[in-house]
Amino acid sequence: MFNRIMVPVDLAHAESLDRALKCAADLAGQHGAEIVYVGVTAQTPGAIAHTPAEFKGKLADFAKEQSEQYGVSVTSHVIESHDPAAEMDKDLLKAVRETGADLVVMQSHKPGLTDYLFEGHGPYLAQHAEASVMLVRD
Repeated sequence: MFNRIMVPVDLAHAESLDRALKCAADLAGQHGAEIVYVGVTAQTPGAIAHTPAEFKGKLADFAKEQSEQYGVSVTSHVIESHDPAAEMDKDLLKAVRETGADLVVMQSHKPGLTDYLFEGHGPYLAQHAEASVMLVRD
């Protein structure tokens, strides 16, 4: 049913993504699908990496760890953004197209007041992506 599952990953908060990572791995195992972990980085130095190339290496290492932990086929894909905070929705939508994902699995949180004023990344993808989108609450 699914061939490629995209999982957006914020490496600064990777420890809080357990439910979504496990869910994606379970689905990949059931469907024989590949998981592609997607990270968005700025072209300027940040807390995780000094360069996009360093970020790409860290995301690849993360993907390898996930593959070893869950026994699924994985790749990683980096989107370089001028302003990740402002362009995240469009960057993730671009990643869905570039990776050929037919399912996006992403971590979510319980909605708060600001979620009623500003749309989150998950709902945006669900409305605009051609892929199915599964939001996994923590």
